[in-house]
Amino acid sequence: MSTPLRLFYASGACSLAPHIALEESGAPFEPVRVDMASGEQRMPKYLRINPKGRVPALAVDDWVLTENPAILQFIARSFPEANLWPQDLRDQARVVEWLGWIASTVHVAYAHVRRAERYADSEAALAEVRAKGMQTCRELWQAVDARLGAGPWAIGERYTVADAYLLVFWTWGRGSVLGFDMAREFPDWTAHARRMATRPAVQRAFEREGLTLPPDA
Repeated sequence: MSTPLRLFYASGACSLAPHIALEESGAPFEPVRVDMASGEQRMPKYLRINPKGRVPALAVDDWVLTENPAILQFIARSFPEANLWPQDLRDQARVVEWLGWIASTVHVAYAHVRRAERYADSEAALAEVRAKGMQTCRELWQAVDARLGAGPWAIGERYTVADAYLLVFWTWGRGSVLGFDMAREFPDWTAHARRMATRPAVQRAFEREGLTLPPDA
């Protein structure tokens, strides 16, 4: 790909997944930080790039792609030498399965805690949405932990873009919104996160975003 990619991201957001994938690809790209705290994502300049007003967005000249499942697959298949997308049809289907589940279910459950105002108005209803969201998140985090098992990666022995996406939600799990004790409650997912932390691409993305890597122990 001759034209450098531009990744529009926000620190610690789900755009961390394509950020890692681009670092893994070895391809040149321009990271463009969007200041979500100041509302930059709702300003006309950014809305011309992504009318949804969210990150990530991946741009090649005037062509823009949004939504993590699409972006991650595009990156992986654009740079096959990075081996981020499997060749086996069943393994491909497993990666798509992970991407779909994370985007449609895991992320949505988190939003019920982090962005309860999207789903209710009154204070009582907001409290109920957050409480139910917390319960659902814990159940889903347990399901991810069980599904990962001993790994080492999401689909077994091969590293893929699904692993980058999973790391986002491990990071969110330890954050102030959910406050899970990830090592104690979700040991297999934590082992996966620690393996991720040893990868130079992950280290570069975390450093650029000002994030703390998963601890060694």
